Amino acid sequence: MPSSSPPLRPALARPDTFAARVLAAPPRLGPVRLVCVDGPACSGKTTLAARLAKALGDVPTVHMDDLYEGWDGLPTVAGRLRTWLLEPLGAGRPGRYRRFDWPRGEYAEWHEVPVRPALVVEGVGSASRVVEGLATSKLWVEAPEDVRRARAAARDGGAFEPYWDAWAKAERDHFAAEDTRRRADLRVDGVSGAYG
Repeated sequence: MPSSSPPLRPALARPDTFAARVLAAPPRLGPVRLVCVDGPACSGKTTLAARLAKALGDVPTVHMDDLYEGWDGLPTVAGRLRTWLLEPLGAGRPGRYRRFDWPRGEYAEWHEVPVRPALVVEGVGSASRVVEGLATSKLWVEAPEDVRRARAAARDGGAFEPYWDAWAKAERDHFAAEDTRRRADLRVDGVSGAYG
């Protein structure tokens, strides 16, 4: 039986080709072409987003980690994404967001997001239904759980481990409710050599 999901592809070995397609497309978020890079924790979203932002002309990147209100913040992050970024940028004004300070457990300073030809938003929840009709491209990055857990341990020195199971459940619930993987324009293999 054919799948309605887009095909799984290697991790965009040529981000310049992808960037050219994005920049050739009409903007959907006011004057901005929004690229959302979503998928489970430690699948390779941040690395891919950095490569895409550079290929798009060093455009701004917003990390969803800065928008969550701590470990329980996934269910409410879409509202902040809409209010802080999507609404102002859609009206042609700069967006701004308040960075969550994880060690202190509270929001800290504000950051401005300028109006540029493109914006990359990466992280769990970046391609939720709140961006439907506004995103030029929604990417889904995936990798096996054992690979992702090993990446988390290497990156955070084990700090993520006590929260992994609860966060993974919140992700699964979110992705099921939002149908994120199926709604993606492109699925990316986060284990490919393109990250090397």
